[in-house]
Amino acid sequence: MQTNRPLIVDLDGTLLRSDMLVESAFAFFRHNPLRALAPLSWLLAGKANLKARLAAEVTLDVTTLPYDKQVIAFLEREKADGRILVLATASHQSYAEAIASHLGLFDRVLATHGDTNLSARAKRDVLVREYGEKGFDYVGNSHDDLKVWTSAHKAYLANPEIGVEAAATRLGNVELVTRTPAHPWRAWMKQLRLHQWAKNALLFVPLLASHRVGEPELLLTGLLAFLLFGLCASSVYLLNDLLDLDDDRQHASKCFRPLASGAVPIKAALLVLPALLVTAFAGAAWLLPWKFTLALACYYTLTLAYSLTLKRIMTVDVITLAMLYTVRIVAGTFAFDVKLTFWMLAFSMFLFLSLALVKRYAELRESRSKGNTELTRGRGYYPGDLEMISTLGATSGYLAVMVLALYIQDLNTQALYRHPQVIWLACPLLLYWVTRTWMITHRGWMHEDPVVFAMKDRNSLVLGVLFAAVFWSAI
Repeated sequence: MQTNRPLIVDLDGTLLRSDMLVESAFAFFRHNPLRALAPLSWLLAGKANLKARLAAEVTLDVTTLPYDKQVIAFLEREKADGRILVLATASHQSYAEAIASHLGLFDRVLATHGDTNLSARAKRDVLVREYGEKGFDYVGNSHDDLKVWTSAHKAYLANPEIGVEAAATRLGNVELVTRTPAHPWRAWMKQLRLHQWAKNALLFVPLLASHRVGEPELLLTGLLAFLLFGLCASSVYLLNDLLDLDDDRQHASKCFRPLASGAVPIKAALLVLPALLVTAFAGAAWLLPWKFTLALACYYTLTLAYSLTLKRIMTVDVITLAMLYTVRIVAGTFAFDVKLTFWMLAFSMFLFLSLALVKRYAELRESRSKGNTELTRGRGYYPGDLEMISTLGATSGYLAVMVLALYIQDLNTQALYRHPQVIWLACPLLLYWVTRTWMITHRGWMHEDPVVFAMKDRNSLVLGVLFAAVFWSAI
């Protein structure tokens, strides 16, 4: 039914499945890590000042933001019926106007500007002054919006926060409640990258190499280390995705990541991230050797540096990725209190450098297939670098095989195994796997992290069993 009352629409959490303040803050932190504390000083002058300073520093691509399609479809129907639509948001005016211009739905924009933070009571007061008490309808989702609904004629709730629907119902003017279909547990499992925890199996490599895998106490220690390392890694994935929101939305596949797409609420991520991190480090400090906690801290620091800067520096990025894999092995030696050997470090660095280059090659190949020739967004490579990357990657993989061959001749190895010459059978197996992995990547069939690919690939799993059987036969 057509009405002359304007429909006022909130932005953060309602029209947009994200929060512009959080997005701009993380974008600022990513591009200005040495000024990370500056927003705190801006906040001292008020929230409106903080939003204004961030808006002046950070430009966000509003065309790729995670808009709620269901809310937009509702607004389009209201617009077609002749309804006046007003965007009223606590986000800064520059962002609000850019979004309104992009969507082409709104007749007017009211937003935070100057000293006015247009939220809760401040928003209600402005709307009452402009349209009168009960002279407007309002679409919102948060506890702050309850203040506005007290003065609205009708309340429309879009994906309301916990407790909001019950509180709004008590006001007696709820007209419609809509919820976008979601699978929160599935989204969170994907966001926390639980499948990536498979990489933490590297923690057990030192235990296997020391031939002490049959000791139950060490196995329990390993499971605990696996869990705590996984929690730390998941917190890192959350932080990385918060920092990379804008880049991920420009990517063909990464745009579907839960945070980038809005499937995981950005405010919820801000609560889960520190909880995971504190649990990981507190558990490690309490239950495991201090050296393991140190290795965990090194992993987190290196990952943070990678997310902020190193991932955009040519060559440094892949070396850092190889180091992150190797840190897991080092952490395993600390957890089990076994010796860290030169052979183990050399083998892991060369092998994981090869896999890191596989990952870059796959990304660049996809970019070149689309006709791109410019510097890849967020990386330090051009699509034209493909041939050099494949050469470096295959060479690094073959060097890992050479390290394995030299390991067989070491006197300590001959003392550790009754039949060390049997380990030679592992060399052609590894040669085959490295070569096959690079051929698959060259043909454009590598669509995910190569370590995760190996965990799912039947041939890789068979080779892994044969590889382990060779070492078992040599004992």
